[in-house]
Amino acid sequence: MTALLQHASSRNYNVATRRIVSTLGVLIGVSSINHGLLECLQGNRPTPGLLVKALGTGYPWTVWTQGSEPAFTLVPNFLLTGALATVAGLLLILWSIRFIDRSHGPSVFLLLAVTSFLVGGGLAQVALFTLNWAAATRIRASLGFWRWLIRPPARRVLGRFWRWPLVCGTVLFLAALEIAVVGYVPGVSGRTRILHLLWGLAYVLLACWPLAVLSGFAHDIEARSPLDHEHA
Repeated sequence: MTALLQHASSRNYNVATRRIVSTLGVLIGVSSINHGLLECLQGNRPTPGLLVKALGTGYPWTVWTQGSEPAFTLVPNFLLTGALATVAGLLLILWSIRFIDRSHGPSVFLLLAVTSFLVGGGLAQVALFTLNWAAATRIRASLGFWRWLIRPPARRVLGRFWRWPLVCGTVLFLAALEIAVVGYVPGVSGRTRILHLLWGLAYVLLACWPLAVLSGFAHDIEARSPLDHEHA
């Protein structure tokens, strides 16, 4: 009976994929909260339009004197849109940790992420939450297409190191968030150089997260039993 339960679990629950999706979902939530708090700091005043800069001007703790952190919002008030983006971020974190693997988990995650985007949660997260939603739909999938696409030699290598792009992507994401807000990089001076570094981190992140998802798929395929491979 124990063997049967373990076998069923291996078919229905992709552990590495789940962990990667949860981690990225939490980071997207953190980004939404970051934008929301910055928007709240701009006070109870109207936004200039649908596109806003969440980071206002004149704060002494950042080198970006003109403000940045672009966002889209349907709410024409900085304080209200900031509060909504913050709440959406908290819900994204909760859902990603506890419920993302449920039957409607990916759909609700996508709904929360789109809501975050529409109320000032940030522009850059669109690519990330689209990737994360797509990966979340594979948490309980057989991964048959990916078993065909990723051949066994590559699968064994990728599956063994799936945690590395996950950790790297997480650290770089948090570093990029800090730089985007404060503009401080140890040992680097000059706004232009810092901005170039920030864009460089963004490009690395665009490689890290798809690699993490692909490696997670490889790990979960390799973790399946031979019988599971035959009947998936």
